[in-house]
Amino acid sequence: MQRWEAVSFLKAFCLVVSATLVTWSSSALADGSSIPYGGGGRIQPGEIVKKYNQSGELFRIEGSCQSSCTMLLAIKNVCIDPNATLLFHAALFPNEQGQKPPPARQAAMLNSYKPKLRSYLVSNHYVDTFEFHAISGRDIIQKFGYRACPPK
Repeated sequence: MQRWEAVSFLKAFCLVVSATLVTWSSSALADGSSIPYGGGGRIQPGEIVKKYNQSGELFRIEGSCQSSCTMLLAIKNVCIDPNATLLFHAALFPNEQGQKPPPARQAAMLNSYKPKLRSYLVSNHYVDTFEFHAISGRDIIQKFGYRACPPK
């Protein structure tokens, strides 16, 4: 194989791999589950919420959903698996510990939650620090008025 053929083959191979990765990540988004986002971090919850609110597709909070994953509670057609665990903390990143949460980021996070849950998180100081505070899916349903997921 000549050099230009090898380069062409490599370019074609990279395009196929890239297309596969884009398809795979898109299918994770279309999956309708919090599982791919459970670890939180910089997952772009606003874009995920917008996509599901536009489609009306059911979105399941299941498994462990921590940090920015909890902002997916803002999806209109969200349901909660009673066995899920949601972990809340202030709108901070780990390197910002010891600081006050930025007001705009804190407000955006809190506005993702129903008023009853938001009030509970604030009054119990769950969103004052980066320390995680767990609430079971059962409690999210029973105490804060979120809908339970139908069986799969």
